Amino acid sequence: MWQPQWEPLAAAGFRVVRMDFRTCGDSPPATAPYRDEDDVLALLDALGIGRAALVGSSYGGRVALQVAALHPDRVSDLALLCPAVDGHVPGPELREVGDLEDALLEAGDIDGAVELMVRTWLGPSADDRTRDLVRAMQRRGFETALSAAEDHELPPREADLGAVTARTLAVGGAHDLPDFREIAASLPGRIPGARHVELPWAGHLPSLERPQEATALLLELLGGRGR
Repeated sequence: MWQPQWEPLAAAGFRVVRMDFRTCGDSPPATAPYRDEDDVLALLDALGIGRAALVGSSYGGRVALQVAALHPDRVSDLALLCPAVDGHVPGPELREVGDLEDALLEAGDIDGAVELMVRTWLGPSADDRTRDLVRAMQRRGFETALSAAEDHELPPREADLGAVTARTLAVGGAHDLPDFREIAASLPGRIPGARHVELPWAGHLPSLERPQEATALLLELLGGRGR
């Protein structure tokens, strides 16, 4: 997912780490209780990274927020692209998508569920290559999750977003579901000093829809402060 940003950020002098959450990419399902935010910290510790800028898209934004709120000393900057957030009550459009996704998966229609996700999450700027990439990633996620004997994910810990000290950019997409537009727009009122930008061309996955423009936003946030 982050391949388009990988080389430009590395070329700017940053050490860039991409993490596959459990069931995503090359990560297998969990076999014991876990939280994704704990996995992020464990990875940083294993790599000897004391403090980092976190970039999260959608659910990854929710995880990044958890880490930044619960461990503010570990996060210098926070880039949230159409993030989810704990405690958000889904609106009618998001509930409808979730119910349809569940119904398709329960019926064994993985193809239908994949196409639903592609239609829902990508805006008009996404080209065919990007849609194929999202299809492949989403199918991998569905198949890995469905193959797991048990869901070991623990509920998130309660976190106060007011405790975040990282320099924060919250990005929304004008073609995204209302829930995520509202979440992004609300974060400056919840995180000290946070800045909100809504991209008029974006759906839910701007880093894939227009990679160069998303990369420029990240470099602007980070101010070229690579190693």
